[in-house]
Amino acid sequence: MAKPILGFFLFVALALPANARPAAEAGTPKQIASLLACRPLTDPAQRLACLDRELARLESAIAAKNLVVVDRARVREAKQGLFGFSIPSFGGLFGGSDEDDVKQVDGTVANASRNPEGGWTVRLADGSTWTQTDDTPVALAPKRGTKVIIKRAALGSFKLNFENQPSVRVKRIG
Repeated sequence: MAKPILGFFLFVALALPANARPAAEAGTPKQIASLLACRPLTDPAQRLACLDRELARLESAIAAKNLVVVDRARVREAKQGLFGFSIPSFGGLFGGSDEDDVKQVDGTVANASRNPEGGWTVRLADGSTWTQTDDTPVALAPKRGTKVIIKRAALGSFKLNFENQPSVRVKRIG
C-alpha cells in the first residue's frame, strides 16, 4: 500500500512545475513539506538524492503510523458514518471543504419500534439508530425495507422522511 502512495507523491513532485504547485500550506505534514522542498532543486543528482531521502522518511513515517494518508472518498465515508453525531472538528482532520459535508443520508429501515414518548425509533441497515423527537404523526408505520431520507435541518437538528410521508424530527442515538 505504501509503494503506490509513494509513487503518487513522487509523480506529483516531479510532474508539476515549481511555480504551478503552491508552497506547502500550514497544516501540511512536515514529511510532505520536506518532499515538496526537493522540487525546486535544479541539479538532477541533488534533486534525486533529496527525493530518495525524503521518500524514505515518508515511507518510515507511514510504516510507523506517524503519518496517515487518506483520500477524499474515505473522508466522505467517515463523515457519512458519523452523520447525526455531534463531533468536534478535530482541527480539520476531515477537511474543511463544504463540498465534502454530508447534507443527507439515504437508508433502509432494518427495524422500527415505538419510543417511550410515542414516536418512532428506527435502526437503519447501515447500523445507525435514530429516534423521533417531535410529535408529528407517521401515517404508515415504518417496517423493514422502508426507504428513508435523513437531512440536516435548522440549528443542528435532523429530519427523517419515511417514503414520501411528512418529515419528522429525529436525533441519532446510535
